[in-house]
Amino acid sequence: MKKVEVVQDVMSVNDTVAAANRELLDRHKIFAANVMASPGAGKTSLILKTIEHLKGKYKTGVMEGDVASSVDAEKMENVADAVVQVNTQKLSIACTLIANVVSQTLPKLPLDDIDVLLMENIGNLVCPSRFLLGAHKRVVLSSLPEGDDKPIKYPLIFLNADVVLINKIDLHPYVDFDLDFYKKTVLELNPRLILFEVSCKTGQGLEGWFNWLDAEIALIK
Repeated sequence: MKKVEVVQDVMSVNDTVAAANRELLDRHKIFAANVMASPGAGKTSLILKTIEHLKGKYKTGVMEGDVASSVDAEKMENVADAVVQVNTQKLSIACTLIANVVSQTLPKLPLDDIDVLLMENIGNLVCPSRFLLGAHKRVVLSSLPEGDDKPIKYPLIFLNADVVLINKIDLHPYVDFDLDFYKKTVLELNPRLILFEVSCKTGQGLEGWFNWLDAEIALIK
């Protein structure tokens, strides 16, 4: 019972800090999205395509979460208006970004000069599922090579998501992935979910994602 109480205390503190992060973002009229996925699902590719779409309309910032290295952040440097790297390797919780880390990192961004903040979370379908960061929307990316059983094995991340993008849809003819089963499963878990079938490689389906994102940003701006 004491262990449960400790976990509850940790989550309560995290949610309080996340609420403060949201207030800070709102004051600066910055729309923020927490982008979550397994390693290799395409988070970085999606963010790069999204920044390309937003260029000329909004200034974008990226908070790049990785256990180690700055490989993905380096890809963003010449594309985004501002990039900050977060390495979690030496932190007590290394498998996800948490609200306190975001709180300490936000001041390193030019908050008066960006309109959209894309937080690329650690590649993981477990840890990021519970920790609120203060983002306005939680975005989950799945990819066909991962298999269609991920919503069954990792339901919490889908239960708490606002949007799910099914990436690498161009591989559908070549991989064993039951698209109807996957969509049925995630929508039974979370009927309010918005689903997009996309390919960050070919651009297929990204227009729907862009249109949805533009509408959400407009609500903040």
